[in-house]
Amino acid sequence: MSETHHTELAHLMQLGHTAELDEALNALAVQDIADVISEIEENAQRVTLFQRLPEERQTDTFSYLGDKQQLDLINELPTPQARRILHELLPDDRTAFLESLTPEDLESHLKLLAPDDLKQSLKLLGYPDESIGRLMTPRFVSVESHWTIARALDHIRHEADRGETVNFVFVTDERGRLVDAVRLKDFILAKQDKPVESIMDGEYYSVLASADREEAVQVIQRYDLSTLAVTDKNGVLIGIVTVDDIMDVAEEEITEDFQKLGAAGVLNVSLKEATPGLLYRKRVGWLLILVVMNLVGGAAIAFFEQTIEATLLLVFFLPLVIGTGGNAGAQAATLMVRALATGDVQLKDWFKLWGKELAVALALGLSLAFVVAVVGFYRGGLEIASIIAISMVAVVVFGSMMGMVMPQAVHMRRRASWIFFSSFSSSASMSRPAASLSETTL
Repeated sequence: MSETHHTELAHLMQLGHTAELDEALNALAVQDIADVISEIEENAQRVTLFQRLPEERQTDTFSYLGDKQQLDLINELPTPQARRILHELLPDDRTAFLESLTPEDLESHLKLLAPDDLKQSLKLLGYPDESIGRLMTPRFVSVESHWTIARALDHIRHEADRGETVNFVFVTDERGRLVDAVRLKDFILAKQDKPVESIMDGEYYSVLASADREEAVQVIQRYDLSTLAVTDKNGVLIGIVTVDDIMDVAEEEITEDFQKLGAAGVLNVSLKEATPGLLYRKRVGWLLILVVMNLVGGAAIAFFEQTIEATLLLVFFLPLVIGTGGNAGAQAATLMVRALATGDVQLKDWFKLWGKELAVALALGLSLAFVVAVVGFYRGGLEIASIIAISMVAVVVFGSMMGMVMPQAVHMRRRASWIFFSSFSSSASMSRPAASLSETTL
């Protein structure tokens, strides 16, 4: 669909039909306009099309562009227009743009921000990479528990434009600590002279700002939330994470898992935008590791060179044995990577899963060994059948164990980095007040 839009808009631009161009742009959603702008190769044409948009649509369109397109566009726009767009961006969108920049670009673009925006952006950028703090927006609506319903509703109306969502209203105490999240419907239906605490149940979900954003994905998916409260270590409400941001994170995490599963480094840009040099650097390391591992396997084969020379029939089964070990490892790795990504498996489950995988691998190895032993017996007798059967069991068990261990090792390395930034053993665990815990569906 974006290709059709691109062709149509390009044709109108070429003919100079500005009225028809403006009409076509007004009929498109900002997401589709961002796709069209991304497909334009020349920066001058991108800027021309972007500036045809009304000011109220420019910022929204900018937020849906890729990192490279955003940087190219903001550099080509006049300084006043660039300042306005960066000012109007939601805090989480502005942080996402700034964190994609190199240190040199970051320094120059921070100068475009107003003092309040600069202070806010530096605070969000101060959180660890890939933390919820960088993903959250500090724009939310909150009321205090001792207020009346009428006062709270007046406050909600006054602050509605400031909050990114008001489907649920967060309740804090006098120190700003989160104590509840109440549906807006409950405020509307309650008696106006009642205190806010009369419609509270003291149950909510929240995560720490220093937590890994993947933890927020798991909490929102598990409890069907659309907005998740973000607090500091003292329980003070400092921001929220919305489901649209979480969907982007989930997509990035799945892409990252697939890249790891394919023995490639994690790309921080799309494949279309990645340079040949970047792709080379991300892949060559893993390939070298695999080469070394294959050399070890070759050395093991060379150790039995005399046996293989004495029984050349074993060469017939060599590709079969090696390939089966790789396939078993790939199966185990796929299951483990996905389980870790969805939160179905935690590090504490490793030893239990290790024993289960060992039992499954033995069963698989014995089943495959029986099949190849029949062929081995037919081709070379009992001795060949025994050798191939034992080899098959060994490679399936070893491959499965390695396929399970490698994703766990990578995951443990990531988790270790988060321990450095948080004094909690589970930095993204749900805040449990003294009362209880319940769902906050925003």
